[in-house]
Amino acid sequence: MLDPLRQEPALRSYHLLPSVRGDFLFRLGRRAEAREEFERAAAMTRNAQERALLRSRADACA
Repeated sequence: MLDPLRQEPALRSYHLLPSVRGDFLFRLGRRAEAREEFERAAAMTRNAQERALLRSRADACA
């Protein structure tokens, strides 16, 4: 459901999209893919607290 949204120009730099995708992948047990999405989201946000949270979510996928 989220994959078509990744192609939308207005959402390409929206950090919550890979964050939500990472959460779904984590719940599906696809940890390596989830980690990539959380890392992508962390790199996209300017908010230090969100970045720290997303990096901790990425680390939890290991």
